[in-house]
Amino acid sequence: MAEIRPINGIRYNSKKVKYLSEVICPPYDIISPQQQGELYARSPYNFVRVEYGQETPSDSLSGNRYTRAEHFLEQWLKDDILAIDQCAAIYVHDHYFMHRGNEVKRRGIIVRVRLEEWHKMIVRPHEGTLTGPKSDRIALIRALKANTSPILSMFEDKGGAIRQVLARATSDKPLARVHRLEGERHDLWAVTKPEESTAIVSALRDEPVYIADGHHRYESALVYQREQAALDPGAGPDAAFNFVMMELIDFEDPGLLILPPHRLLRGLNVSRLAELKSSLSAFFDTETLAYKGADSWSKLDKWQNEDWKRLVIYGLEGDDFLLLTLKDFETAARFMPNFHTDIYKKLDVSMVDHIILEEMLGVKHEGDAGIAFNYDREDSVKTVQSGEFQLAFIIKAVRPETIKAISDASDRMPRKSTYFYPKLPSGLVVNRLA
Repeated sequence: MAEIRPINGIRYNSKKVKYLSEVICPPYDIISPQQQGELYARSPYNFVRVEYGQETPSDSLSGNRYTRAEHFLEQWLKDDILAIDQCAAIYVHDHYFMHRGNEVKRRGIIVRVRLEEWHKMIVRPHEGTLTGPKSDRIALIRALKANTSPILSMFEDKGGAIRQVLARATSDKPLARVHRLEGERHDLWAVTKPEESTAIVSALRDEPVYIADGHHRYESALVYQREQAALDPGAGPDAAFNFVMMELIDFEDPGLLILPPHRLLRGLNVSRLAELKSSLSAFFDTETLAYKGADSWSKLDKWQNEDWKRLVIYGLEGDDFLLLTLKDFETAARFMPNFHTDIYKKLDVSMVDHIILEEMLGVKHEGDAGIAFNYDREDSVKTVQSGEFQLAFIIKAVRPETIKAISDASDRMPRKSTYFYPKLPSGLVVNRLA
């Protein structure tokens, strides 16, 4: 099914750039204006200039952040700040990060994956996309003719064949290392031995891949592929634009961490909040749990994990959690789009978004200023206690097997259902498309 190939990666030249921590950057979708400025100041070669460059008042069709990104990429290649690896490789990336006081390691392989239309079910999505971010990434890929950051995807390593190859391939000193960057560190190896590369490629040949993070970038790459194929119909199946760079993570990797996007609400009047209490009783049995800081979370985890029908709201019952247990699934399912599967309809986010936000409160989270998302549940509660928000909906984390099941069923979760933590960096490996 999935066709993967090694990459002649573009990487920072260690002879010109001493510390990779000064030049790699986060992906575009989490770079704030403040952080953008900080990254610019960190190094004249920081990859933010390519990944998500600053806009200026004088920008035009002929001069803008996309044309400047192209200039920086080409100039850095010319000046040997960036260099192309002459030997094609499957890159092994160990990403270390902190979570709840412990260091965690997530291992992935950076490869080229043949672009496939969604209906073929070879590359499988789990979330929908928006037009805005997609148009931005299309403009960048057109300007650069390159993938600046890998799409995070998942695969099944049946029998552990790939795991064994990677264990051997990473026994030597890393090719590149980021010692410490904002609580994270990175090690990178290049698998170039034909027998090892072949073993990895063969193990994935009969498997689909599942997009975790990067749906917009994948769809942008599909648009670019169609455009290039129309411009050069004789290019053939091996043309570089027929592939996209991905970092593939094993479903069973212990570092595959998925955070839940808790929903926060504000701007509701007193009568609307009062109506919500009575509306909830039509769908849910309710009880309360006193909020006592860290001590209450273990009780809440146990309660939520015992039954998928259970939801949690903070802000409607003073300093107590309001615990909701769905009375009847069939009744609730009528308030969700018919074309979705039962897997979709039983998700926390589906019940919160469709039944409570849309049906009871008339709130849709696309473009509504009254809704926000927070990936830290303790902080979510604090924003309500401070008065910044009125309600916090505490969501359970989605398991990797649930993502696989909904993708296999050709369904998609509501937007903001998952947050794969941490994001992959940009600038560690770049894939040229021309």
